[in-house]
Amino acid sequence: MLLLASLSPRRKELISRLGIPFGVLPADVNEEGVTGLSPEETVRVLSKMKAQAIAKDHPEDIVLGADTVVAIDGQILGKPHSEAHAREMLRMLGGKSHQVFSGFTICHKDRCVSRVAVCDVTFAPLGEEEIEWYLSSGEPFDKAGAYGIQGLGGLFVTGITGDYNAVVGLPLQQVYRTLKEEFGVTL
Repeated sequence: MLLLASLSPRRKELISRLGIPFGVLPADVNEEGVTGLSPEETVRVLSKMKAQAIAKDHPEDIVLGADTVVAIDGQILGKPHSEAHAREMLRMLGGKSHQVFSGFTICHKDRCVSRVAVCDVTFAPLGEEEIEWYLSSGEPFDKAGAYGIQGLGGLFVTGITGDYNAVVGLPLQQVYRTLKEEFGVTL
């Protein structure tokens, strides 16, 4: 069976599109200890930690771990810890392009394969009124970079280069190809 090592409702919805039976078993890993890495290495390491945390107790299952970060000018923007922090992030993103790094690791038995998708996302300039409106929606607070492209935050996006699903939280096409080509999973 495929196990998704994440409680993210967005990842659960994306993986359900494959039509493969799967279960959800969230990984409990300490993400705070992963610092000083590039955005690409951060998502690679965190996704692997999550997948391995579940795979060690479920060696017969195929385990999928994932992580997504938003970065601008090389600085990782995690989930905001306060309204002021979310406001600061949105001000940084307004009128600029940033990158979204979405990494995943698939583990089965003694084998793990990791991949990272990188997307460029461009935001329209944001006025203070728009930022305050978005903050009042509550949406920014559990999202990397303080926005969700699949929700109200999508109103601010003027362009995207790369896999939209990766920005949502899981590069579904790459996951499908990896499951098929590396682990023999068919739809």
